[in-house]
Amino acid sequence: MTDPRIELISSYIVDVADFPSPGVVFKDITPLLGCNEAYQACVEALVDLAPGDVDVVVGIEARGFVFAAPVALALGVGFVPVRKPGKLPRDVYSQSFDLEYGKDTLAIHQDAIHKGARVMIIDDVLATGGTVSATTKLIDRLGAEVVEIGIVLELGFLGGRAHLSSQGINNIHALITT
Repeated sequence: MTDPRIELISSYIVDVADFPSPGVVFKDITPLLGCNEAYQACVEALVDLAPGDVDVVVGIEARGFVFAAPVALALGVGFVPVRKPGKLPRDVYSQSFDLEYGKDTLAIHQDAIHKGARVMIIDDVLATGGTVSATTKLIDRLGAEVVEIGIVLELGFLGGRAHLSSQGINNIHALITT
């Protein structure tokens, strides 16, 4: 049986041709965020992905924050942001990774998550898998366990899931896959 929330969520994701550069079709989630019913359906669907006993939800900068924070609240757990360099004020661990168009780095506070914590990662889009891979490495470095990765939209044609699987990261669930 198809989840009616997924059709609603999909209807509020708009394709924008040639953004940010020619030939790219950008998946714009701002209409989804602007519709209370669709946004709520999306958050509820992500909450439903959570396995039991999640200790903390991690959101990946920046659009992952707008989904991860309400998921954390719904689960009654804390929210931890994974940020770009220079955005966190205390000691951090950093992890560089390749993007489809270059390199980037993500950071997390060294005391953000306690050892042994069960972590759910939330992000808006899974493309090549670089940001999720870097985030799981940061969480591993803190001694915590990634128990679920919830994604709003997976761009399957970019091979992110296969890239992550080659690293042993298989607990990924996307609400929508194109």
